[in-house]
Amino acid sequence: MDKKQRLLDHLTALYGETAGQDSFTKLCQMMERYRGRIPAPKRSGISQRDAILITYGDQIRADGEPSLQTLANFCQRHLKGIVNGVHILPFYPYSSDDGFSVIDYTAVDPALGQWSDIDLLRQDFSLMFDAVINHISAQSAWFTGFLAGDPRYADYFHCVPDGADLSKVVRPRTLPLLTPFEVNGQVRQIWTTFSADQIDLNYQNPAVLLDILDILLLYAAKGAEWIRLDAIAYLWKEPGTTCIHLPQTHRVIQLIRGMLDLVAPHVALITETNVPHKDNLSYFGDGYNEAQMVYNFALPPLVLHTFRTEDASRLTHWASDLALPSQRATFFNFLASHDGIGLNPARGILDDDEIDALVECTLAHGGYVSYKNNPDGTTSPYEMNINYFDALSDPNSRESLQLQADRFLASQAIMLSMIGVPGIYFHSLFGSRGWREGVQMTRQNRTINRQKCAYLQVETELADPTSLRSLVFRRYARLLSARASHPAFDPFGQMQVLDMGEHVFAVRRLASEDQAVLCFQNVSSRRQGINLPAFGAKRAGWKDLVSGQPVDMAQPFILEPYQTLWLA
Repeated sequence: MDKKQRLLDHLTALYGETAGQDSFTKLCQMMERYRGRIPAPKRSGISQRDAILITYGDQIRADGEPSLQTLANFCQRHLKGIVNGVHILPFYPYSSDDGFSVIDYTAVDPALGQWSDIDLLRQDFSLMFDAVINHISAQSAWFTGFLAGDPRYADYFHCVPDGADLSKVVRPRTLPLLTPFEVNGQVRQIWTTFSADQIDLNYQNPAVLLDILDILLLYAAKGAEWIRLDAIAYLWKEPGTTCIHLPQTHRVIQLIRGMLDLVAPHVALITETNVPHKDNLSYFGDGYNEAQMVYNFALPPLVLHTFRTEDASRLTHWASDLALPSQRATFFNFLASHDGIGLNPARGILDDDEIDALVECTLAHGGYVSYKNNPDGTTSPYEMNINYFDALSDPNSRESLQLQADRFLASQAIMLSMIGVPGIYFHSLFGSRGWREGVQMTRQNRTINRQKCAYLQVETELADPTSLRSLVFRRYARLLSARASHPAFDPFGQMQVLDMGEHVFAVRRLASEDQAVLCFQNVSSRRQGINLPAFGAKRAGWKDLVSGQPVDMAQPFILEPYQTLWLA
């Protein structure tokens, strides 16, 4: 089928024949306006060389300098050749939620810099932009226009009538679903999934969708090579339904993918859907028509469970079933982010007692737990708010810093060995601990892992070989370089999970029979033996990609506590 015809089909399915055809005509005109305005990509396809830093635009600050310039200078100084992509968390003017309540989708927050500072970062890195398109700030021109009776925005938001059936709506928060606002002198109940400052957009109005498509094309024109669709699962609202994963939501994603394939085929979509694993996989579509990458949300709690119990069995079993739907789609693997460690993705993989144990461990290690409302009126743990380093090692423990770093880097090595593209949060790459003081200041649990850093302090700590930041960053950089060096880590390549018992997680990554890597990870605090002759006794020339040391495949090998071994 013709690619443009598919766009028309999506629009008519969403809005009917007349409105669909009218929207299609406007979309075609819009796409023509952007032809020739979208820059060439920094990369050629997705490969093992792709690794993406996740960071706020003001993650690192220096006096008298726009934060985006400071970030660009820091990344150019420390990360060239280590990561090749940077996901800048929302850098637009905002009113709350550390950027995720966007006032103006088309502008750079003046407190961070301007579009030329984004271009500066783009000189050396491919960029991921956030598309926070489920909702918009209550202070945005769109919503203030709506409140003032501007006819352009009259149908941009959901005014929910009394008696609407919202009983099945899936809630990601304990906050109210509806918020009262005065509209033209009358109090109306407005749909606000995430907070009273984050007003859900009404995609049943085709004008809303067209405005958003225009913004996504603007992001491509500004140099985005990855576009992250934030909270996309909740996009389409239909009273009487769960209002999550609705067929119309998938239609919208397919429409976005089809539009970009026509105008900016190098721009990849990544869906942020913090939901049970099976539901998450649905955002691959048929492997060609929705997201090129989906966040692998089950991985963070499963890896944490693995190290808490020193038992890789659950992780091994789950990873054995991971499969890609095509050679055009893969996982976005991560362990830490600006948010917490979601628990919903682990439900059905870990049992309730195992999830409860993770919650108890988080609280014991100084973290926090966020809850969600259930349809039956109860609440349940939704997210653990803790720095991933602290989740693995109690900050008040008497363990040596070296042992704690070994455990942390072992967890990251598992993530890097998995099929997909790795995303590394700034605080993981640079060895941060939790920021409990920040939670006391903001009264927001997620602040614990959102501390902004002083440029000079981080530089000083990185220059000190005894500091935690230096210890973690140098070893993490070695892992990333080893991964980028070998084609077996192709994000679309093969991954064979090997059952090595409780205490070792192992995968065989394969580009071809002559381009394979055996990845062994000791997940325990004790030495573990592995029988290497079973894997390659008749072949010489094997070495550990991480250490660079040769390894005799004819002899058994002893893994030290938390040791990583990548054999090629």
